[in-house]
Amino acid sequence: MARLSVVISAFNSEDKIKDCLESVKWADEIIFVDNSSTDKTLDITKKYTSKIFIKTNNKMLNINKNFGFSKATSDWILSLDSDERVTPSLRDEIKNKISNIKNDDVNGYWIPRKNIIFGKWMQHTGWYPDHQLRLFRNGRGRFKEKHVHEMIEVEGETAYLNNNIVHYNYDTIIQFLSKMANIYAPNEAEQMVAKGYVFSWRDAIRFPLGEFLSRFFAREGYRDGFHGLMLSILMAFYHFIVFANVWEMQKFNDPTDDKLLDEVGSELDKSHKQIRFWSSKERIKQIKNPFKKALSILIDKFRW
Repeated sequence: MARLSVVISAFNSEDKIKDCLESVKWADEIIFVDNSSTDKTLDITKKYTSKIFIKTNNKMLNINKNFGFSKATSDWILSLDSDERVTPSLRDEIKNKISNIKNDDVNGYWIPRKNIIFGKWMQHTGWYPDHQLRLFRNGRGRFKEKHVHEMIEVEGETAYLNNNIVHYNYDTIIQFLSKMANIYAPNEAEQMVAKGYVFSWRDAIRFPLGEFLSRFFAREGYRDGFHGLMLSILMAFYHFIVFANVWEMQKFNDPTDDKLLDEVGSELDKSHKQIRFWSSKERIKQIKNPFKKALSILIDKFRW
C-alpha cells in the first residue's frame, strides 16, 4: 500500500490551520514547516503532528516548501497551503489513485482548485478550475525558487484528478492589496527586469486594460456578478502596480515627450473601442434566439 505525506508550510495561520490539518489527518504523515510564526499556529499544529520544522520566514515561499518535501518519508507527497482544504471526495480519489496506479510513468497529478474569494466561489474570471500540480511521487517534484507563483515541476508524465482542493483565498480587500503590493508585484517586476524588459508607459496602460478585458469578458468574469467585476479591476490594478515597480527599479526614468497628452488620449480611445467590442461580443453570446443572434452579429459587423 502506497503511503502519503502531506507537506504544509505556513506563517501566522492560527485562524485557518486547524481546518487545514483536520482535512488531512487521515494521511500517513504530516510534515509541517513553520515560517517562524508569532501567533498560536504552532500550538494548534502540535495536536496533529510532531514532525515540525522551524524555518526563517522567506518571501520566496517555495524555498521552505522544498525543504518540507526533503523531510517527507512516504511514497507520495501532497503539497498544501494553510488556507486550503482537502475535501472527502478528493481524499478518496487520492487514496484510490496512489494505491491502484499501474502506470509507473505518471509521477504527478494536477488537482482543480475552488477559490473562495471575498466569501464566494469564483467559477469564472480565470479562477477556476485553476489546476495545481500538488500530488507527486517523492523525489520526483519540487518548486523552482525564482518566482513566488512557480508551479511544482515533476519529472515524467502527469495526469489530472477530478475532485477539488478548496482554497479560502482572499478574505478582505486589504489582504489582497497587501499581498499584491508587498509580495507578488515586486517579484513579478524583478523577473521582468532580469529578462531585460525596459519600462514603457504605454505598457502601463495596455497591460492592465488587457488583464481587465481578459478577466471580465474573455474569461466571463461577468458571470460571477459584482465579485467578477471587482476582481477583474483588482487584477488590472495588480498589473499596473507591477509596471509601477519596474518604473521605480529603473530609476523613475521619463520615457515620454511633449506629445504625451495626445498619445495618452489615443491610447485611451483605443481602450474604449476594445471595451465596446468585448462588451458587444459577450452580449451576443447571451442571446438564445438564433434569428436575433444572427441579426446582432450582422449589425456588429457593420459597426466594427
